[in-house]
This record gives sequence, structure tokens and C-alpha cells, in this order.
Amino acid sequence: MNAKLVAAAVAVIALGGLGAYGIFAGQGVAAPTAQAAAGRAMVEVALPAQLSATAKLGETAFNARCASCHGVNAAGRAGVAPPLIHKIYEPGHHGDMSFLMAARNGARAHHWRFGDMPPVPGLTDAEIGAIITYVREVQRANGIY
Repeated sequence: MNAKLVAAAVAVIALGGLGAYGIFAGQGVAAPTAQAAAGRAMVEVALPAQLSATAKLGETAFNARCASCHGVNAAGRAGVAPPLIHKIYEPGHHGDMSFLMAARNGARAHHWRFGDMPPVPGLTDAEIGAIITYVREVQRANGIY
């Protein structure tokens, strides 16, 4: 194969990948900067008028195990962790199994610049399921899906 053609193809793929990363890394939320107050909520979150019984259990578990990084109401924390109430985490892009696997095994950074997420030890599958229900109900209240 022509070396110039291969080099051009590699350049196009690399630039396309960087462009896609730039699109998804920001997704309407400014990247954390030195000027951003560490820990500040990254998005405004409207809560549903009422949560299901399962989502209420999930809210309790989320507040105990997830909010220290992902913020109150999953609004993210500048310089700490991303908001889960964001279109990147809608079910068609990050399904429920993605949340389950991230809680169990951690997750490699791929949309945001916060670094890898460590596993969350001690959560049962039932607690993770309730957390997912809570996040999905809040996402729905915010027009995510």
C-alpha cells in the first residue's frame, strides 16, 4: 500500500478521534479549570415531583456511596467527577449495565477528564439497581430521555 495514503488515513482517523473526544468531553459542560471552584455542582438538576419507592432507596444509597464524588442529585462536582444527569449517560449511550459494571469494577475515563473511576466496594446488586432507578428518574425529570 502507498505510504502516503496510509499516512493520510492515519491522520484523518487521529483527527477525527480527537474531534469526537472534544465533542463528547465537553458535552455542554466546561472542562474543569483552575478557576472553577473544586466541588461545585456542574449542572443544575430539577428533581421529580415524586420518586418511586425503589428510587427513594436508590437516593439514600446514592447519597451514602456516590454523592461524595458525583455530587448532590448527581449534578457532578467540578474537579472531582462528572454529572450523571447529563445526555452522555442517557440509556441509549450508557445503559443500566454500564452503571452496574462501573460500580462493581470501576471505569476507565473516556468522556471526561477526571481520571478513572475506582470500584465502589460493598454495594449489593440490589443497591446498585436502586441507584440506577434513582438516576434514571432524575434524568427523565431533566429531559435527558
